[in-house]
Amino acid sequence: MEMGLPELRMPFKGMVGLATAAASFVLLLTACRGDGDVREAPPPSGIEETAYAHPGLSRYDPPVELSFVRETGDNLYGLLDHLPGETLEDNRWTRLYERVLGVRITYEWTAKGDLYRQKLGAALASGDIPDVVKVDAQQLRQLSEAGLIQELTDVYEQYATPFTKEILGQEGPGPFEAATIDGKLMGIPETLSSIEGAEFLWIRTDWLKKLDLKPPRTMEDLLAISKAFTEKDPDGNGEHDTFGLAVTQYLWDPVKGLTGFMAGFHAYPNLWIENDEGRLVYGAVQPEVKKALQVLQEMYRDGQIDSEFAFKDGIKVRDQIAAGKIGMTYGQQWASFDVQPSYTNNPEAEWGAFPIVAVAGTEAKVPLRFPTYQFLAVRKGYEHPEAIVKLFNLHLEKNWGDTAEYETYYSTPYPAWQLSPVTPFPAHKNLEAYRQLEEARRTGDMSVLKDEARSIHRKIEIYLQHNDETGWGWEKTYGPDGAFAILDRYEKNGQLLYERFYGAPTETMIERLSILENLKNDTFISIILGSPIDEFDRFVEEWHRLGGREITEEVNRWHAARK
Repeated sequence: MEMGLPELRMPFKGMVGLATAAASFVLLLTACRGDGDVREAPPPSGIEETAYAHPGLSRYDPPVELSFVRETGDNLYGLLDHLPGETLEDNRWTRLYERVLGVRITYEWTAKGDLYRQKLGAALASGDIPDVVKVDAQQLRQLSEAGLIQELTDVYEQYATPFTKEILGQEGPGPFEAATIDGKLMGIPETLSSIEGAEFLWIRTDWLKKLDLKPPRTMEDLLAISKAFTEKDPDGNGEHDTFGLAVTQYLWDPVKGLTGFMAGFHAYPNLWIENDEGRLVYGAVQPEVKKALQVLQEMYRDGQIDSEFAFKDGIKVRDQIAAGKIGMTYGQQWASFDVQPSYTNNPEAEWGAFPIVAVAGTEAKVPLRFPTYQFLAVRKGYEHPEAIVKLFNLHLEKNWGDTAEYETYYSTPYPAWQLSPVTPFPAHKNLEAYRQLEEARRTGDMSVLKDEARSIHRKIEIYLQHNDETGWGWEKTYGPDGAFAILDRYEKNGQLLYERFYGAPTETMIERLSILENLKNDTFISIILGSPIDEFDRFVEEWHRLGGREITEEVNRWHAARK
């Protein structure tokens, strides 16, 4: 897990074109158009020859340039404040890439948030793209069809190291299939981790204790807890000002969203799933969603959900949690750090992670959306397309390979990995770190811990031994009863439900997906706020009419071709 400010890697999942409110996506990479021959030379002295003998880690001599454009933000500048003498263009990663690979990185321009996305959109629309560009699946197809990028099939096969192929292959064939258009690999996927999207139920355990309640085992138990947290004054201030469940205006936020709640009714509104006939269907239009929406409407009517949730983003709801006004939230493993401010403000406030629950008599399935949504494409005509593969190779090698320097290039403990223009990582690294920790706790031998697990152990010990709250969230995530202990059980129990469609966006998706997603979200919010539940049936009809029927057929043609 990457923490530092805190350093969280939040893999925000979804169908092509979707992103969560917290997602910062789409970097551009460019390479200078240098003249003259470029020859490859061995890495500098001092580098272990066996690890760097692969052509994917060879050095350009003279160096080549890769110029980037990049989205920036307060977190990135905050990181640089903790690393004196380093800038976006001159830092440990840019120096490493130039020293080892002979790749000199610069940035043509940087911008924050909406301004960045506007400038990127304008560049893509005009066809004035840099040498290497980070795009989503839809943009990748558009660039490919316009003839603006080059095929990378042979480049990847020749220059990706075995270690890189292993890491990028941990998510299965899906990421590369999503980047393959007409049989050609048109981009290198910056793979994310499916299991990092697993949901947990985070509960104010001090409120449970105060109201003499047990952790939920079923959805019915959860609804009873939500009602008690709303009506029985758990904060003890004598006022009716607490809510059972956190909800934001973006219903699918990775923390404070409704994905885990919906799963309790076996509803998966953001996944393509396989039905009993072996066909893929979109979860949002299945009848289980209607039941979940009806229950949410009742909770809203009863005051268990903030009446103003439709106007509040994740930051505003986090402030409510910090103020001690919300007792439960669904969220991914890093939710511990999102709820921690309530503990900071009130040391008696205690939170715990619990498995998501389902309606009585059934087992909860944990939905995992296809997570990879960014791909690095290379401008047609650029002379050194392998350069981007080399960056992938070195980033993975220096963080997790035989020559890794974890505390230099990954966590100082600040998240130095963020300074790199490419940030691939092993899909199961956080779960494996937990398993290392658990085995060390079992044997009592902490000397066996390596890199990330060792760093996490130190942070947990700071909290347990010195009551230093900086380790509080780490213990809630990686402790014996933390989120990863639950994820470990999810996996071993076969509770993980993976999205079944992971191909490149279909033609109708490109044309209609944003319309359909807006329709879904607007309808669901309207129902929660009190619109007749039959609005769901009208939504299903409209979804099919506006393109959903065609998308379903396209997805199933893809599905049939893979059988």
